[in-house]
Amino acid sequence: MARQFICNPDYPVVETKYGKLRGFVLDGIFTFHGIQYAKAARFHMPEEPDSWEGIKDASSYGCTAPTMATPVPSGEILIPHRFWPENENCQFLNIWSPSIDRSAKKPVIVWYHGGGYADGSSIEQVAYEGDALAAYGDAVVVTVNHRLNILGFLDLSSYGEEYANSANAGMADIVASLQWIHENIEGFGGDPDNVTVFGQSGGGGKVCTLLQTPAAAGLFHKAVMMSGGAGSMKMGEDVDHKIIVDIMLDELSFDSVKKLEKIPYTLLVKVFNRACRKAGHTPGWEPKANGWYLGHPLEAGFSEYAKKVPTIVSSVIAEFGGFMPPEDAESKYPGHAEEVCAAFAKAYPDKDRSLVTKIDTWARPGILEFMKKRAASAPEACGYSYVFTLHFDVLGGTPAWHCSDIPFVFRNSRRVGNCNIEGVTERLEEEMAGALIAFAKTGDPNHAGMPEWRPFTETDHASMFFDRESRCETDRDTELIDLAVKYAKPFELHFAVPADEGEEDGKLWMY
Repeated sequence: MARQFICNPDYPVVETKYGKLRGFVLDGIFTFHGIQYAKAARFHMPEEPDSWEGIKDASSYGCTAPTMATPVPSGEILIPHRFWPENENCQFLNIWSPSIDRSAKKPVIVWYHGGGYADGSSIEQVAYEGDALAAYGDAVVVTVNHRLNILGFLDLSSYGEEYANSANAGMADIVASLQWIHENIEGFGGDPDNVTVFGQSGGGGKVCTLLQTPAAAGLFHKAVMMSGGAGSMKMGEDVDHKIIVDIMLDELSFDSVKKLEKIPYTLLVKVFNRACRKAGHTPGWEPKANGWYLGHPLEAGFSEYAKKVPTIVSSVIAEFGGFMPPEDAESKYPGHAEEVCAAFAKAYPDKDRSLVTKIDTWARPGILEFMKKRAASAPEACGYSYVFTLHFDVLGGTPAWHCSDIPFVFRNSRRVGNCNIEGVTERLEEEMAGALIAFAKTGDPNHAGMPEWRPFTETDHASMFFDRESRCETDRDTELIDLAVKYAKPFELHFAVPADEGEEDGKLWMY
């Protein structure tokens, strides 16, 4: 049976603050792609987009932020990707909605993609499509592109007031996207006073940063941080960017940093990498605490607004460990293998002992610290935690890896082959997508299709463990995580600058 598709010259059309947009309807979901929400000069704060006359087409995705290295295809069986034309003018968002009635007041759910603060886009993973979640949850789903890497997070503040917040330009784009949503989402059937932000990996970091950014307060009302944000998102050294930029200016024989605004992006990246090699330092991309952004809550304390926002913080059982080659327990935890294995057997009696070497020590330790400190900070709203512990029937059996929960949360398992498990997929989608929708509507993820999910409090360190049989438990993995962190070599995630210019052609793409 054919799917229902509508795209007429005058329908569906929505009027925004800046002009009219025409999208399309597919199976009852109103869809608008590539909506410009801001514009910005390189290294500067975003401004409102230009207005237009007539009806502008919104049926094509907008350009994505350029990446500093060409993606090398890898791991597509685990995380299917797609890529799109890049341009540093990348402030575009996409909307899926079951209605364009201004009085519909549907909950709004806004997705910020992964890739740290360096890579990724709103459409990069196949699982990011918002149509299934919008239809299932009777909600408005929005996904957002914004500036990344050297364009979004290079700190030029020492070169003059006009660059005072260049280290947070990418986050300023994100705030601008929320401002656009606040002013325009009613026309797409959404409720501007009920906005949930969610993101995974770097997207989780962006959500955490929003909680600590006064300019974003009031523009969103609930937050979900998946596999990122609770701990450090640093991907390089803590280096003063001025050291690198001074070398860049010398390499180019520039007498003013202003000239960096005009050179091609590819040259900017090449000279930046050359400067990093010359300096012997590799700075990471992340927001900078400077007043506009208050700093990470584990370092600066939870903002007053963060205490008011219902929050979910999550991880998966193996994260990046799922990508690592096999290793025996004694090599992983020298002298303490039996102790760690005993704690693993207590936490996961239904899991194979071989998984003990792949247990996540990157995200979960920071989450436990984050949730404990949040609970102790006298929050006005509940916090919830989950761990996705599913073992997949792929490559001989693989524990949940970084990004593997995204298709279930978006209700997009049909688009991702490895997520299709007989008798499991439908129930997990109902539990996880259902929890997101319930949370977006009420601030409480509990719903009829899942076991009771208790909040994480000072007296009850409760987490939901989503699996073939999901259940909420108190301190289930705390001892295991403590021991794994104590006895294993610390896990560090780095996207290093190429050793020489001949190696600048690409990098593996596993997020």
